[in-house]
Amino acid sequence: MPSITELEDFLIYGRFKNFSLAAKEAKVTQSAFSFQMKKLEQIIGVKLIERSNRGSKLTPEGEFFYRKINEILPNLKSAIYDVQQVTGKKPLELKVGVLTSLGDVLMNQHAAYFHQKYSNIFITVYSMEKSNLIHSLENGRIDIASTFLSPDMQLGAYDKAFFRLDRIVYYAPNLSFSGKKITAKTILQYPFVKYPTHYLMSSLTDNYLIDNAHAEPKATVQLSTPYAIVNYCKENNSGALLPERLLTALQENKEPGMQYAIDPILDLKTYLLYKKENPKYEVMKLFIDYVIKLNKAFRME
Repeated sequence: MPSITELEDFLIYGRFKNFSLAAKEAKVTQSAFSFQMKKLEQIIGVKLIERSNRGSKLTPEGEFFYRKINEILPNLKSAIYDVQQVTGKKPLELKVGVLTSLGDVLMNQHAAYFHQKYSNIFITVYSMEKSNLIHSLENGRIDIASTFLSPDMQLGAYDKAFFRLDRIVYYAPNLSFSGKKITAKTILQYPFVKYPTHYLMSSLTDNYLIDNAHAEPKATVQLSTPYAIVNYCKENNSGALLPERLLTALQENKEPGMQYAIDPILDLKTYLLYKKENPKYEVMKLFIDYVIKLNKAFRME
């Protein structure tokens, strides 16, 4: 019988129908991947892939086998995970990717909670930017993604769970303003710290400032993590737009004058993205329900 790895690699080929791309996805050499597919054909005694000088494609039998394995394999992997969890033979790992600008500190707190309540479940948290986050979810490198959304995101393959509105505030611990609110125009009158231009948070806040200040934001410096941005603002007379809950988790707004509400308000919807056919779905559902319940007070739109 074929191994699960051989079947998974066949499904990768079935998606790409190209040995070079499939091998890259499987993280092996093209010759090793081709050998794996020939070995699979020998095991089941059926030619699955037609090869020629012009490329390769699935045979009719290969197309049929691809459809069947695509239906069966997720259930088989799910059964393996379930029995491992029931017997306690192997801890179940949930891999959660967090949009960089949201920070991983809160998700790390969730991981600690799950470790205490479910001793056979542990969570690994990764901080990623949008393109890597979605790519990792597609490739199964992570099970759940926590992110804002943008119009260009292709979400047809994923389920999504809205869990909170994240309020964006102006963080400027060394600047002093009268009142508790600050306008977009005022923000641009002072040194401004932001994420690199290809970051999702950068495009969202840039659009906000352009729409409301009618000017292109010019950054004094661009930094790649929220922690670096916070540290820079603490050491310099500058400000940045950051999620309020991140500042709360870092205890960077416990004193008056460290952050300011912005006018007009900028609230961003935050979602968990996942795939129901993931064999870990039952455990993922525990985590998703926990996050939604924890953020119940912040779901008002």
